[in-house]
Amino acid sequence: MNYKMIIHTTGQLLGVGSICMLLSAAVSLIYMEISGLWLLLASVIAGILFFVSRFFKPESDVFFAKEGLLTVAFAWIFLSLVGALPFFLSGEIPSYVDSLFETISGFTTTGATILGDVSVLSHGNLFWRSFTHWIGGMGVLVLLVALLPSVSGRSIHMLRAEMAGPTVGKLVPKAKETARILYIFYIALSLLQFILLLCGDMSPFESAIHTMSTAGTGGFGMLNSSIAEYSAYSQWVITVFMFIFSINFNLFFFFFIGKALSAFKSEELWVFTGIVVLSSLVIAFDLRNVYDSFGESIRHSFFQVSAYISTTGFATANTNTWPTLSKALLLLMMFMGGCAGSTAGGLKLSRVILLLKTMRNRVRRVIYPRTVSTVRFEGKSVDEEIVSGVITYFALYVFCIITLFIILSFEPFSFETNFSAAVSAFNNVGPLFGELGNFEAYSGFSKVILSFAMLLGRLEIYPLLILFMPSTWKK
Repeated sequence: MNYKMIIHTTGQLLGVGSICMLLSAAVSLIYMEISGLWLLLASVIAGILFFVSRFFKPESDVFFAKEGLLTVAFAWIFLSLVGALPFFLSGEIPSYVDSLFETISGFTTTGATILGDVSVLSHGNLFWRSFTHWIGGMGVLVLLVALLPSVSGRSIHMLRAEMAGPTVGKLVPKAKETARILYIFYIALSLLQFILLLCGDMSPFESAIHTMSTAGTGGFGMLNSSIAEYSAYSQWVITVFMFIFSINFNLFFFFFIGKALSAFKSEELWVFTGIVVLSSLVIAFDLRNVYDSFGESIRHSFFQVSAYISTTGFATANTNTWPTLSKALLLLMMFMGGCAGSTAGGLKLSRVILLLKTMRNRVRRVIYPRTVSTVRFEGKSVDEEIVSGVITYFALYVFCIITLFIILSFEPFSFETNFSAAVSAFNNVGPLFGELGNFEAYSGFSKVILSFAMLLGRLEIYPLLILFMPSTWKK
């Protein structure tokens, strides 16, 4: 085990986090807020940890899959522990457990909150809160690989451990160039949304906050009503970009190199688009007696379907008051999530497609035992190892949600609330169904469990799971 490499890489990430908190402190300085001092102090602490990690410079750059998984786990944990300090030290979130919950919710792009009133946060902490979405959306270590020249050449192990989906490959031969290409598209799309929101009824600060939250498919806003008070134009812009950031970023690369036809042939893209359009139309019809016009029903239904399937969690309406069919479809969106290779959370549509096709093949074999059939996805035969991996992941996925729900059942809330809390946290979605509007009323113990669940879901189980396996620490 190359422990020095793990410590060194984690320290480098804390150095990047230190710079990001400095940018948030600059926002506090613009608004002449005292919170900037606490952001600066947290940045200094992260910087000191980065400096200490320099003494653990590895003698070898050997970096295998196990090191990649452990680096991802430790990097996310330590960045969250330090990232919670500005909220706690400023007193704007007095409890460190609550501050940590809010920070992990930010980095994992869950968007779950313990804040009943978002206005208690200063501009600097509001910016840092949404900035955690933007950093965590593409992946904190993808950012590290893209920025720093000293990261190991085997950094594809970190990318595979951190990026969502059944498989992660390279767009180009070097993992570093792959990470940079991904971030070029990420930044370009973020800038485009920022400009479009500026053309509406949002100020530059509001546009920046909501752009970062949309890009990371997180959902942190700056109003208690989320997006409900903004114009229909701003809501449609956010709807479109929630959809865009839920698409596999590899498809943007195909557009960039002039292979748009290959992108449009994507099976996952067409299934994803069909689900969004069909679900939105069904919900709009279900809401025909809730809103004054069908056009208003269409706007709310498309927005909420995009918010749930992208796991962003923004809201233009109180979905707890919607009919049962609409809520059931939104709950299904929470499970499904966006496309593989996107910033969205959830099970991932590619896994859902592979699971359904595998089930179909198994049924065929029962009826026709001598039939030889393979699972095909995106026009190619899928290796049995990948299919087996998807089935195993789904089993772990269901087990984790059931376990989390059982733990939360000790809380004095309804079945609907506790179940939606388990699904929302693990799938990195954010909203709750039932009697609670946020996670503030949950006990400190449950908040710690939910924080762990958010990390578990964002990192797709394995990086955190191996921390508790004795074989991981054996020579």
